[in-house]
This record gives sequence, structure tokens and C-alpha cells, in this order.
Amino acid sequence: MPKVRRLFAVLVLGSIVLGLMGPAAAGIPPGRYAIGDSVMLGAKDELTGRGIKVNAVISRQFRDAVPIVEQLKAAGRLRRKVIIHLGNNGILIEAAQCNRISEVAGSGRTVYLVNLKIPRSYRSIQNERLAVCAQRRANTLLIDWYHYSRSHPSWFATDGYHLTSAGQANYASLIATKTA
Repeated sequence: MPKVRRLFAVLVLGSIVLGLMGPAAAGIPPGRYAIGDSVMLGAKDELTGRGIKVNAVISRQFRDAVPIVEQLKAAGRLRRKVIIHLGNNGILIEAAQCNRISEVAGSGRTVYLVNLKIPRSYRSIQNERLAVCAQRRANTLLIDWYHYSRSHPSWFATDGYHLTSAGQANYASLIATKTA
């Protein structure tokens, strides 16, 4: 009889915990998933070392993140925290793309948008669009890489935005801290 009572207690406790988490949160894989371009790719080892799964490729556009998020969610593999650092490669971010990522992620997840430190004329437009998206969506936050890094030229290669080893460490540290 004691084994039956113990098993019953475990089942009841498990049901209570799942109930407190809510149905949406209960099925969401824990952890952090990052989607980026060559900047993030340069810091992949540093991010991975901090427990962040990284999906980064050279020249990726912001619009490319939408189907990635949709596919991961459909497969039940979209983690609780989704980090997006895209927009460096010139094509302007559209509000509908940002909205879609936040909508697909849903209320049980947080989307973190990392703004840009690229020395190009479109940086301020991209950063403004990222900030507006984060303000508009309840499950979306902005990580201000631009202000955090702009006074540290040693963190960047001669192009002003790809990362040196010091930049990689500081980039990963900021993202890991803000998404902890």
C-alpha cells in the first residue's frame, strides 16, 4: 500500500506543477535558440558554451527567420527563449516579419531581438524597427547590442561589425545574461 500512496502523491504533484505552468508552457522545450547571420556565426562557440543552441549562416536576412521559427514550432522543437540577431545584410526588416515571429512563438515563449552595430546608413532604421517591434509585442524584448558595444572598437574587425575574439566573448556574455 505505501508504494501506491507514493505513486499517487507523485502523480498529484506532477499534475499540480503542470497545471501551474499552464497548457501552453508545459509542452515548450526549455532553453535558448538563436537565429543569426555571420556576426552570430562568429560567436557560435562562445554562445554554445553558454548553453545557447545556434543556427547562424552568412548573409541570412531577417525574413529568413520566419520559416525557421514556424518549422521549429510545428515540430515541437522551438525553445522557450528565441534570440534573433538579423538585419545586418541590408534588406530592411518589415513589421509583418517581426510580428509573425512573435505570433508564432506565442505567449509561452520570449523572443529577444538583438539590435545592430553595423556601420551602414540603414543601421538606425533597422534598430528603430527592432525597437518598435519589441515595444509592440508583449512576448518580445530588445537586447541593445549597439549601445553596449559602440564604445569598444577592439571588439570589432576592421569592417566595424564582425567580431574579434574579445567581441565574441562580450557579445555572448551580453546575450547569455539578458536571456538567462
